[in-house]
Amino acid sequence: MKTNTIHHLNTILILVSCLISYFIPFELFLFSYGILGPLHYLTEIGWLHKKQYFTKGKYDFIFLIITCLILVYWNYNPPEIKHHGWVADIILLSLLVSIGLVFIKDWLYRFILIFISLIFISVANNSSYYFTWIAIFLPTIIHVFIFTWLFMIYGVLKEKSWAGLISIITLIGCGILIFTFQPAGLGYTVSSYVQNSYAMFSELNFRLINTFHLGNLTEVSQVFTTNIGFVMMRFIAFAYTYHYLNWFSKTSVIKWHLVPKKTLIVTLLIWLISISLYIYDYNLGLKVLFLLSFLHVFLEFPLNIVSITGIGKEFLSLSKRTKT
Repeated sequence: MKTNTIHHLNTILILVSCLISYFIPFELFLFSYGILGPLHYLTEIGWLHKKQYFTKGKYDFIFLIITCLILVYWNYNPPEIKHHGWVADIILLSLLVSIGLVFIKDWLYRFILIFISLIFISVANNSSYYFTWIAIFLPTIIHVFIFTWLFMIYGVLKEKSWAGLISIITLIGCGILIFTFQPAGLGYTVSSYVQNSYAMFSELNFRLINTFHLGNLTEVSQVFTTNIGFVMMRFIAFAYTYHYLNWFSKTSVIKWHLVPKKTLIVTLLIWLISISLYIYDYNLGLKVLFLLSFLHVFLEFPLNIVSITGIGKEFLSLSKRTKT
């Protein structure tokens, strides 16, 4: 499939995701997260492994796996410590150390970076929004929307593609549209099943609304009953759905499917089991796949660093060409 065709397809997928999010936001999210999500985790981890996770060392990814395992273990067996920001600490440490994994091979300098990161984290802990931004926003909405957007920008800058630029503008435009065009209700109500299935995510909606002063919610349950709750859910559902669709639409470019037949069969088998769990009991599926969902976020940190620095290099190169 030609690159421009893929970009045009992505533009269509962005518009379709946005449109559907207006009418069934909670249901769209649950479908995307439960059906598309597991396949995305599995195939992306496999692709990252082939790319050596974009790090300097062959076994650098083990650090990210260990930190993720600690987070998941402590999530179900909280440590007996007074400090409650450990979730944010682990996530931020993994992100900061990923900088060293991408650019530094000497372990002496890596240990220095880890030491500096720990100092920075101890200072950042004093911020009132530290936990919200790192523990709640970073592995969710920043991961699926901001990092996806940056990855798209990096690709477009390398390709010099106008079709790609259109898809990037469309993504941002739809995000803005969701918050500016807010039709009340649309005859939409959230069923008890959907509320129960989405309960583990509702804190995200609540904090996004209150952090950005989009409303004045006093209870988490209000995300299911207020218009601003529906607006925020549209954005979250749109962001997650397109995040997954963007990955699958670029199969011919990324070539994540080019793996041994046995690997592909195991991947599809695990995916089908995951879907079955979500269908049987959505909350059970969330608990069983909690490790896999967070693991793909952690293992993607080096790629996020590469994308951000790559954008900087492309803009620097562009500015030099402009001057000459």
